[in-house]
Amino acid sequence: MSAPVAPLLATRDLAVAIAGKRVVTALDLGLQPGERLVILGRNGVGKTTLLHTLAGLRAAESGDIRLAGQTYPTLGPRGAARLRGLLPQHQGDAFESSVLETVLVGRHPHLSRWDWESAADEAIARDALAALQLADLAERSIHTLSGGERQRVALATLLAQQPALYLLDEPLAHLDLNHQIAVLELLSRRVRDEQAALVMVLHDINLAARYGDHALLLHGDGEHALGAVETVLDAPRLSRLYGHPLRVIEDGGRRWFVPDT
Repeated sequence: MSAPVAPLLATRDLAVAIAGKRVVTALDLGLQPGERLVILGRNGVGKTTLLHTLAGLRAAESGDIRLAGQTYPTLGPRGAARLRGLLPQHQGDAFESSVLETVLVGRHPHLSRWDWESAADEAIARDALAALQLADLAERSIHTLSGGERQRVALATLLAQQPALYLLDEPLAHLDLNHQIAVLELLSRRVRDEQAALVMVLHDINLAARYGDHALLLHGDGEHALGAVETVLDAPRLSRLYGHPLRVIEDGGRRWFVPDT
């Protein structure tokens, strides 16, 4: 009998707060390889704060976070960066660089302190650009891109990092519909084929229902609901979450949530 696999992300009795405001209390989470978790909630409830806490960028109020069974202090910054990758909401480009040079930053956790990127690293970066349909922009200046192109470059940088755990804060920002679906399909394939795990903050309930295995609903007062999307995402819970009545329409084996008024 094989030994059980440790969750790629696990929390125990996790409490997160910011500026005296409770984000979540007593969160017990276990995300296994191949699983996708979506985080939903109104603006300002602390979705980004929670994601940054899960990424080890800020301290929890209490509780425990583990990546593949290890704590952040045990892993250290470089070890953590090899295991988890974070896509923040906003991208900053203070200095001039090409698109390819920007994506190569994703390889830095895998390099020694004084190493330069190798031909193999460049090949990984170019593959990531191709996966996001950006191969023809490799030599372009990062400052010449549209918002949607810059967002896809950020996603390519994360793919080049090759983490086991993807933490994405509004990954669909600035993307038109065809790129939204393409990105979610690409990430879902990566999670499945590489036995990675995915946590993403989304605003579109229907895309969350389609591309999530589990859902975490944040109500903004420490209260949360966590479970399979088929269970947690229903009209009464979502109506309460967003403060607006929703109803569900079933078509072709899928559920669609629409405003009721």
